[in-house]
Amino acid sequence: MLYKGDIELSTKKISAIISFLMLLSVALGIFLGSWFVNAHNGSVAFAGVVLDTLYPSPEAVLNKKAANIVNRMNYREKLGQMVMIGVRGTEVNSVDEQMLSQYHIGNIILFDRNIKSWEQTTKLVADLQKVAREKGGQPVPLLVAIDEEGGRVVRGKDVIEPPPAQKSIGETNNPDNAEEWARKTGKNLQALGINVNFAPVADVAYNVSRDFSGNYDKATSFVKAAARGYSSVQEIFTLKHFPGIGRGTVDSHKDVSSIDVSLEELRQTDLKPFQAVIDENKNHNFFVMISHLKYPQLDKDNTASQSYNIITNLLRHDMGFNGLVITDDMAMGAVSKYGSFNHTGVNAVKAGADIVLICHEHSHQVEIYNGLVAAYEAGELDKNKIDASVRRIVKAKLRLNTLIQ
Repeated sequence: MLYKGDIELSTKKISAIISFLMLLSVALGIFLGSWFVNAHNGSVAFAGVVLDTLYPSPEAVLNKKAANIVNRMNYREKLGQMVMIGVRGTEVNSVDEQMLSQYHIGNIILFDRNIKSWEQTTKLVADLQKVAREKGGQPVPLLVAIDEEGGRVVRGKDVIEPPPAQKSIGETNNPDNAEEWARKTGKNLQALGINVNFAPVADVAYNVSRDFSGNYDKATSFVKAAARGYSSVQEIFTLKHFPGIGRGTVDSHKDVSSIDVSLEELRQTDLKPFQAVIDENKNHNFFVMISHLKYPQLDKDNTASQSYNIITNLLRHDMGFNGLVITDDMAMGAVSKYGSFNHTGVNAVKAGADIVLICHEHSHQVEIYNGLVAAYEAGELDKNKIDASVRRIVKAKLRLNTLIQ
């Protein structure tokens, strides 16, 4: 039997316990609110008493989806995702079907030879996607790319409205024009099913129509504006040609050129447009294309496209880029004169490239893929790094919101 005094005492105890627990929860919230734990491709953040593991962010959900898809792939399928090829004609043929199914190629680049009319191009892209899905069993859509820079580097100009040369846009002294043209071009490409543009050129050079300006700060402002334009219409853009070829003296299509400058000088000059866009676009949902030039003060032996120091140490680690890295075309003379396709593709992947680009000859495309397979089977390629690359690729495809069911 409880008396009045006992009841009052019990009530006071309960109140004291409740007050203590409330104070404890506040203190715990303050403590945990400052605790951030890095997790696989994302972060688990304790904010107050709400756990990100219980309420995952969209980015965490995307990371998990990408990881689950990659975990279900075999190694040949993974390596196919790491190659981009060109196709020969205006409609899908048996060779294309073989590359998308037997070789599991996950990425396509289009040229003038593929673009004859709006209807034909739309159908070609849709048919390539269908083959990849139905015959290749690919769980994510193809990345379909094009070089639509402007000026003299455009494709299908009778079908796609060609942008002006970047130099012409730069001469307007208004970065808004770069943003508007990127937005317009991105919309046109999206309508055709082309989800990647290999633009803008982030190089800095005088009297070169492909670059916005010979002034590093001006070029940076225009490259940033173009990036905003493409991002506004969800077109994946590409900064090229890392770490900057504005000082090059030889056409990479023909042979290798050497840029003998220090890293310190590059940071103050050629790297500025790249770093600015990396810093401004936190989700890094874009490509950086690696050049085939040599930078002997960064790597005395290898072209940038095959240099671990340039791709992994500089671009990934020092500059903080977590997006997609693609090589320039591996058939260019700057690379193909000095090594077989079996080996140069492997070298690029070892250096840190996510995707190896090989545009034209079918035999070269097969050599690139088979070289990667042989290196993987021989234990030459780091399996964890391959998985990380493919997760980045799959994640970019999931972001497109065009996942093929």
